[in-house]
Amino acid sequence: MKALRNLVDSVKPTFSKGGKLEKLHWVFDGLETFLFTPGHATTSGAHIRDGIDLKRTMSLVITAMIPCLLFGMWNVGHQHYLAIGEFTALGDGFWEKFLFGAIKVLPIVVVSYGVGLGIEFLFCSIKGHPIQEGFLVSGMLIPLVMPVGTPLWMVAIGTAFAVVIGKEVFGGTGMNILNVALTARAFLFFAYPTMLSGDKVWVSTDGQAVVDGFSGATSMGHAASGNMAGVVPMMDSFWGFEAGSIGETSVVACLIGAAILLITGVGSWRIMLSVFLGGLAMAGIFNWVGPMVGNAYMQIPMLHQLMLGSFFFGLVFMATDPVTATQTNTGKWIYGFLIGLLAILIRVVNPAYPEGMMLAILFMNVMAPLIDHYVVQANINRRLKRATLQTA
Repeated sequence: MKALRNLVDSVKPTFSKGGKLEKLHWVFDGLETFLFTPGHATTSGAHIRDGIDLKRTMSLVITAMIPCLLFGMWNVGHQHYLAIGEFTALGDGFWEKFLFGAIKVLPIVVVSYGVGLGIEFLFCSIKGHPIQEGFLVSGMLIPLVMPVGTPLWMVAIGTAFAVVIGKEVFGGTGMNILNVALTARAFLFFAYPTMLSGDKVWVSTDGQAVVDGFSGATSMGHAASGNMAGVVPMMDSFWGFEAGSIGETSVVACLIGAAILLITGVGSWRIMLSVFLGGLAMAGIFNWVGPMVGNAYMQIPMLHQLMLGSFFFGLVFMATDPVTATQTNTGKWIYGFLIGLLAILIRVVNPAYPEGMMLAILFMNVMAPLIDHYVVQANINRRLKRATLQTA
C-alpha cells in the first residue's frame, strides 16, 4: 500500500492546479479517494454525519449486497434448469447453475455501471466537480431489482433515466428525493409493462423447450391470479428458491446484508424494524379479514407473506437509503411502518401491482420530508410549552 501511495503522490502534481492535466483533476480525485481516505475534512454543510467518508460507506453497502448477488446468480441458473428439466434437485449441478447465472447477470451489472458512471463522468466534466460516489451503490442495486429477462438496452435506458432525471436534475448525490434504483425500476415498469411483467421475464430458458407443468410466474403472480397452489412453501421463500428479480428472492441473503449494515452502523435499525412491523400488522389484518371475504391471498400466514417477493430486500437496502429516508428518529418509525403497511396493502388489494414494495418506498420517499417537518415542529411546540410553563 505504501508503494501505491507513493505512486499516487508522484503523479498528483500533474493533475493539481497548474499541472499539465489540471482539467482532469476530478478524475484523479475520484480515483485517489476511492483508494485512500481523503486527506481533507468537511467542516460545514447539512449532510455531515460522522468521520467516515462517503466512499467507505458505499463500499460497505456494496459488501452487504454481495450475498444477494451471488445467490441471485445461482438461483437464475437453478430456475433455468428447473424450466428445462435438468439438475432439478437443489444440490445437483451447483457450478453449472452458478456459471449460467453469472453469464446472464454480469452483463446487466456491466451495463448498469457503464451507463451510470458514464453519465456521472459527463456531468462531472460539465460542472467541474469531483466524481460523486452515489452511483457505486445504485449501479449494483439496479441489476438486483431487475428480472433476468430484462433486455440490456432497457437496463441502459432505465439507468440513464434514473441518473439524469432521478438524481442529476436535483443536484447530484445527496440531493435526490427518490431512490435511484427504484426510479429506474419504476420507469421501466410503466414504460414497458408487457416486458417487465408476466411469467416470461423471471426465468431465462435461452429458447430451450420448457418441461410440462412449469410456470415462470412468481409466487405473487400466482397469488394475484388466484392460483394459490403456485405459491412456494414458506421455507423455499426464506431461502430464495423461487422465481423473482435477480437479487430479491432470498431472505437469508438479505438478513446477512442487514447484519453487515447494522454492525457497521450504516443501516438504520429503526427503519428496518418498523418496516417489518408495518408489514406484519397489515398481513395480520388481512389474516383476520380474509376468511370473512373468502380471499385466499389474504389468508397467507403473516411471516410467509413478508417472505414473498422483494419485501426483505426493500426493507434492508431500499427503505434505509439515508438520502431519501427520514432523518429524525421518530420520523424513521413512522416512515418505515407506513412502507411495510402500504407494501402489503398494494400487493394484496391491487392485482395490477403484485409487488407493492417498489411503489410503497417511492411514495414514502416523497412523504419523508413532510414527516420530518411535522416531527420537528412537534418537538418545537413541545419545548415551547415546557418553556412557557417554567416561566409562568
